[in-house]
Amino acid sequence: MTVVRVAAAAYGVDFLPDWAAYEAKIGGWVAEAADAGAELLAFPEYAALELVALLPPDLRHDVLGMRPALQGFLPDFLNLHARLARQHGVCIVAGSFPVQNGDRFVNRAHVFAPDGSHAWQDKLLMTRFEAEEWQISPGEGVRVFALELRGGETLRFGVAICYDSEFPAPARRMAEDGAELLLVPSFTGCRAGFTRVRVGSMARALEGQCYAVHAPLIADAPWSYALENAVGRAAIYAPADNGLPEDGIVAEGGWNTPGWLIRDLDLALTRHVHAEGQVLNWRDRTAAGERSTPAEVVSLGAGVGL
Repeated sequence: MTVVRVAAAAYGVDFLPDWAAYEAKIGGWVAEAADAGAELLAFPEYAALELVALLPPDLRHDVLGMRPALQGFLPDFLNLHARLARQHGVCIVAGSFPVQNGDRFVNRAHVFAPDGSHAWQDKLLMTRFEAEEWQISPGEGVRVFALELRGGETLRFGVAICYDSEFPAPARRMAEDGAELLLVPSFTGCRAGFTRVRVGSMARALEGQCYAVHAPLIADAPWSYALENAVGRAAIYAPADNGLPEDGIVAEGGWNTPGWLIRDLDLALTRHVHAEGQVLNWRDRTAAGERSTPAEVVSLGAGVGL
């Protein structure tokens, strides 16, 4: 039996006075999850935008000007998370950061191994705000991360950042490359946006017959146009099948309630569903594609009058 203890952050944004306060806050969050035994920690999309508070006031509402200004924090941001991963022996998916990549900016989630090394997953599909106002560009490529668990087994997982979870292709490619767990960091400014990511995450768990771990940003930040409001609740989803919750919800936190949601996920359950589920969504994805021929439009004729 392979069990992994995961921690999904409903991360609350604060107006912090300096870098030392940010470092202390992130350090406290990681220590709390690590002390609870979590091996894999997920922070939300754009949680790093809390650092906007440390910029000059005229940049806090300047969504284009803040992008290059934030790059000055990136080395310390990376060093902080690497140190915390090593110190606590955990894997950390850090709050995503608008990273300059050549002449573009991408939305990048850095993934830190327990030894402090790191890789990343870029967001692939941009929301209208990102593309039209903030000029954040899509990244390239899907990655699957192989994490050696404390018990000696290896967990493969993927990261689908917010809007990416609303489309089958990225998560499907991750699952085809062995991902058994999908992390979904999100930043949604209203309940409708949160619902879209929630429904997308549950659909990805159903199709991939895997777990999906949803980590949302929580914010009431009128001091920055880039942040303003963010709503949601941390949650863990699974396919509604043998041995798993009938509503597909393994656990969820309170609405707009900051804190960790920490649970043990038994991969034996999802592996069994893959092989012997009441339905075999993952196996049947191929047939679903092959049988989805171009639609034939069938006329049903004129309406019948009364």
